Amino acid sequence: MATESEFHLPAGSTGRGPYETIIDPGAREGWEHTGLRVLALEAGGSEVVTANGVEAMVVPLNGGCEVSVGGEMHTLRGREDVFASATDVLYVPVGSQLTITSAEGGRFALATAVATGSHPVALIRAEDVPVEIRGGGQMTRTVRNFGAVGAFDAMDSLIACEVVTPGGNWSSYPAHKHDETIDDGEHRESELEEIYYYEIQDGPTGPGFGFHQTTASRDDAPIDVLTEVRGGDTVLVPHGWHGPCAAAPGHDMYYLNVMAGPETGRAWNITDHPEQTWVRGTWEQAGIDPRLEGEAR
Repeated sequence: MATESEFHLPAGSTGRGPYETIIDPGAREGWEHTGLRVLALEAGGSEVVTANGVEAMVVPLNGGCEVSVGGEMHTLRGREDVFASATDVLYVPVGSQLTITSAEGGRFALATAVATGSHPVALIRAEDVPVEIRGGGQMTRTVRNFGAVGAFDAMDSLIACEVVTPGGNWSSYPAHKHDETIDDGEHRESELEEIYYYEIQDGPTGPGFGFHQTTASRDDAPIDVLTEVRGGDTVLVPHGWHGPCAAAPGHDMYYLNVMAGPETGRAWNITDHPEQTWVRGTWEQAGIDPRLEGEAR
């Protein structure tokens, strides 16, 4: 049975050089479609990146940067941290060579997916990112859909978004899956790998924490992950029911989701866990967590 040690990658455990995190498609057994790199630059630092066989989105986690690609310079204004706001994001097509430079220093995620088709470089401004309030009551969370299906579609296979869950709330709930292709006329599901990259807000006396769960959706693909996550940790979801993700009270939780799969075309169709899907019917009566009122756009 696949256990948490295989799929929970603690902060720094995969990094080298200026990268705090390195997850490349094809670099580990059974992981084929998605990737994530977290680049840390000192003030005035720069890094040359070649998107060999992958398309990518550059997502500032904190700080701003300039990205040179195809002879053009793009300024990403960035943010103080992932909890402050949405951010400018840059999409670059497969095979691109880009140089990332940060005058002030910062940390920058590169979400990647295996791709063959080429699309134009695209700068998505923070104010143009669709922001969704999902859930209700203690299941309320903010979803920033900068690379979601229907929000930005000029990509080959990559799907990406970020979720902020206030301390004490649950997200990725109901648990759900997208590990097989289903289209039977009544229900659709898309086969997708998924990366969860976490940042957790610190408390007054120490680092924050939360919890992530992944369980098996079928007997022939066992997986059992229930793990404490801290800032900079990554959890890989190759298959199975994933969620809930719980933010400890007092510690807001952020995760960056990166998804892609073997299907032709981008689609995000999920199946709820049958024992948990009922919670969707409680959201309207519970109302929006007042900490998140007014964030949607």
